[in-house]
Amino acid sequence: MGKLPSQLKQPRTPLSRKNPFEQDWEWEVAQLERDPALQATTLLALLIEQHPGRYRPTQIVTLRRHIARWRALHGPEREVIFEQVHTPGERAQSDFTHMNELGITIAGEPFPHLIYHFVFTYSNMEAVTLCFSESFEALAEGLEHALWHLGGVPEQHRTDHLTAAVRQTHRKEDREEWTVRYQALMDHYGMRPTWNNQGIAHENGDVEQAHHRFKEALDQALRVRGNREFASRADYWHFVCDLVSRRNRTRVARWHEEQAELRPLPRLPLAPCKEVQVRVSRERSIHLGSNVYSVPSRLIGTKLLVRLHAQTIEG
Repeated sequence: MGKLPSQLKQPRTPLSRKNPFEQDWEWEVAQLERDPALQATTLLALLIEQHPGRYRPTQIVTLRRHIARWRALHGPEREVIFEQVHTPGERAQSDFTHMNELGITIAGEPFPHLIYHFVFTYSNMEAVTLCFSESFEALAEGLEHALWHLGGVPEQHRTDHLTAAVRQTHRKEDREEWTVRYQALMDHYGMRPTWNNQGIAHENGDVEQAHHRFKEALDQALRVRGNREFASRADYWHFVCDLVSRRNRTRVARWHEEQAELRPLPRLPLAPCKEVQVRVSRERSIHLGSNVYSVPSRLIGTKLLVRLHAQTIEG
């Protein structure tokens, strides 16, 4: 033909190639319409089983390409998620996460606990505190620790629908609003409180993803350590804080950008707590909820002002 082989090549596209699955394509479409979650590997395995010798396992890439095209043209509508664009100093998110699945033991005993997890959404700089319930005191102490430890205040703070921060109004419109104590905490730091919509988990996605990554990193660190047993709670918490510090060191570049946009801290922390008055019984005890505590006998018959913190009680 008077031409080189390279000059005779014609451009080819996936559409110019014959669909090797054309003979059974209607069956495949019927399966995908019945259950869109079916994968190409599952369908190819069924085809090979139904028609021995007609198809090969090596055709999986071709089948995936045809299924992807069908889904784009005729498949079901998909959920639309708009990627959040984060601005330095704009937002922090926080939430509680249970740690029991990691199997931590202290002096041979199981150590059930939670961690309050605080994250700046732009830099992913994080801070954690140990807690044992999702109380307001645990939320407030965790939030204050994070702000003072990291050294600045964002414009807004986002939470899930925590009962420590959100309450039902029980009005006709049955809407929710911030608790008085949580709003006072936000006012003290000049932060605007926001919450994610119920059932829309990805709106709080940064802290949810941070939970997963943090627990994954802690699990890996424990595997490297070789065991999950600690002599004391202090030893365990030192291990956790060391891990957080190492993780934060990888975020320094974006953290410098975020730090420059954070607002200054107030003159003093709020240190909120719940105050109750109780009378000391003749058995030199005081009753707080379902718990009973002993106090010095010289206080029998007197009234005590008790301040309830997340982990301590001050009389």
